[in-house]
Amino acid sequence: MLIFDAHLDLSLNALEYNRDLRQSVHQIREQETGLTDLKGRGAGTVAFPEMREGGIGLCVATLLAGCMKPPGPVGAWESPHQAWAMTQGQLAWYRSMEADGQLKQIVDLAGLEQQLLQWEASPSDTPIGYILSLEGADSLRNLDDLSLAHTHGLRALGPAHYGIGRYALGHDCQGGLTEMGRSLLGEMDQLEMILDVTHLAEQTFWDALDLYAGSVWASHHNCRSLVDDPRQLSDRQITELASRGAVIGVALDVWMMVPKWERGISSHSNRNDANFASLADHVDHIVQLLGTADHVGIGTDLDGGYGTEQSPSDLDTISDLRVFLNILRHRGYDEAAIQGICHGNFVNFLRRHWS
Repeated sequence: MLIFDAHLDLSLNALEYNRDLRQSVHQIREQETGLTDLKGRGAGTVAFPEMREGGIGLCVATLLAGCMKPPGPVGAWESPHQAWAMTQGQLAWYRSMEADGQLKQIVDLAGLEQQLLQWEASPSDTPIGYILSLEGADSLRNLDDLSLAHTHGLRALGPAHYGIGRYALGHDCQGGLTEMGRSLLGEMDQLEMILDVTHLAEQTFWDALDLYAGSVWASHHNCRSLVDDPRQLSDRQITELASRGAVIGVALDVWMMVPKWERGISSHSNRNDANFASLADHVDHIVQLLGTADHVGIGTDLDGGYGTEQSPSDLDTISDLRVFLNILRHRGYDEAAIQGICHGNFVNFLRRHWS
């Protein structure tokens, strides 16, 4: 079954981790044996061969370079000019992968429909389709950069990541939307971009939804009712997002899946709940809260600054998402609901947005 993954930091892994994603996950792990410079070394889960094996024919792929203070777990830069240069290098990598036949950028409805048809007909030799998103707006030196990025294919944007950003506050902060953030949302609205509310501080989240008239999604989020942390979505937020037609991509970072997981301390050997069944609990919660599976998707965030040490214990690579689908089947989800969660809900969102 086709899977739409709404959040993958592909360019971060290619450039900051120096991973050739055309190789297999296990080849990349072998090359990283003994390296300790970055978290998740030798334990990656994502590469193009495993994406194909798992049926991930569409994804949202990020540009990521922040200036947040204090610096988050993923590298931050001292100036917007440095961060902008980093995103331009990441964009160049995506273009290189397009030229190599690995990826194809999707920017409109026609491209989306063509990708769906080609993948269904011949998944083995169709490039993986990607929609470009900016995770954290810090790298925009000014709003002119947003228009330029849009011409390069940027179609979604999350204004914040961690900490105090230039345009918005991250989830680990408290406060509302800044004037710079309001101007950013106004420009995004003019460009008909998708607002990704992931990582926004809670008051900033509500301010943004009050102000933004365009399409909204939450690319990689789980439920605060199950794991009590500001990074998660409250039931009130989930309900409001559904009323806006949003889709929420459930994330595979274990600390977001099970309560009281201590990063760097907890492990699969002492937590037997760190598995796909716990992720299915988050799907169950959203579906039971809303009375429908129409607002649930998948946004794995795999290799988002971590590896197998912080992924579900029953996942070796991203191709193992089929294990998750079988758990949903065993819980009584019919094939229509599973198809929606796998790709249909995000695809229909894009059809509405781009039409």
